[in-house]
Amino acid sequence: MKKDIDALMEKHQIDALLITGPAGHNPPMQYFTGNVHIGHGDLIKKRGEEPVLFCNPMEREEAARSGIEIKNLAEYRLSELMKEVDNDPAKATALRYKKMFSDISLTSGKLSIYGLQEAGQAYRIFNELKAILPDIEIIGEMGHSVLSQAMETKDEDEAKHLRHMGKVTTEIVGRVQKFIQSHKSKDGVVVKTDGTPLTIGDVKSKINLWAAELDVENPHGTIFAIGADSGVPHNGGNPTDKLELGKTIVFDIFLQQAGGGYHSDFTRTWCLGYAPEAEQKLYDDVRKVFDNIMEGLELNAPFAPMQALTCQMFEDLGHETIRQNPMITEGYVHSLGHGLGLRIHEAPGARDEKAFFKTGVAVTIEPGLYYPSKGMGSRIEDTVYVNQEGTIELLTDYPYDLVIPIEEA
Repeated sequence: MKKDIDALMEKHQIDALLITGPAGHNPPMQYFTGNVHIGHGDLIKKRGEEPVLFCNPMEREEAARSGIEIKNLAEYRLSELMKEVDNDPAKATALRYKKMFSDISLTSGKLSIYGLQEAGQAYRIFNELKAILPDIEIIGEMGHSVLSQAMETKDEDEAKHLRHMGKVTTEIVGRVQKFIQSHKSKDGVVVKTDGTPLTIGDVKSKINLWAAELDVENPHGTIFAIGADSGVPHNGGNPTDKLELGKTIVFDIFLQQAGGGYHSDFTRTWCLGYAPEAEQKLYDDVRKVFDNIMEGLELNAPFAPMQALTCQMFEDLGHETIRQNPMITEGYVHSLGHGLGLRIHEAPGARDEKAFFKTGVAVTIEPGLYYPSKGMGSRIEDTVYVNQEGTIELLTDYPYDLVIPIEEA
């Protein structure tokens, strides 16, 4: 949580964080500023002090909504600094950083950099900065960084956003089901009133429309894959594919608050009209594992053993798993879940030996089985949150029915 950042900085011996770029769709910046309209800014958080946001004056009112101390970036007169360095933009930007750092008494120590910027530009600028500020050690954290660890647990304000996104997502899923069921089938295919097939593209267009109506975004697209495509976990689905009866559809939807805020993540497997025996058996195996894991969730339980248990249960049911063979492409081929927040995938990870199901954690639980060679796949996914009282909340409440009835034309 945000309240842990100073302690984490102390633990990792980091003196300051620099976050650069816009607020929108920039998780490190938005983590501090919230959902405000800032086209570009530089946020500096010194250990033990409140953050300071440097931004352009035309965005001062938006920046002020963040509640963070604001400094006017225009006062550092980049055009005049350009003259000092023969119009070299990297050197001029580095000089501006030097002046900004000086104004907040940041002249030495270890500085960790986050945010969005062109890689080449960042490389040039921060190399120049190292040359003119030798007492500041500039680093880029790898793996489980300070901010990654802070963002792993959510406070109550963040939880409100996650709850909202869960409700919006299940609302849209309900609309999708009603939309499909408003059509009838003919010769094993769902058709429109003019007799042409209803397609995956038709469904996805509706999802994007409803997302806009409910003021959320769909920046990562939607997985709505049928038949063999449903047997490849991240196959988004072919827009021209017809909705055929009896084939598995993996429907994985992961919407985001407008402007790049908090996500939801949710999956159901459907068979339209009916489920053949093999598809029903596949789904039943996934559902058995899913129910077992969900029923066994406990506060402060380690996450990695849940992944091991998932593998064991699938193996006992006769399926090969990633534990047996990391290279498999059929069977259980991925991990049990992941953290969820401003990023669609964040800490904790189901295979992280140091990850625990602790207060503030929001994670997905998503076992699945995939057999593209047999023309089918199945996954069930819900998002759960451990609230501040230690109670496990289900954020994506929706029926688990495999078969979605369709009337015949």
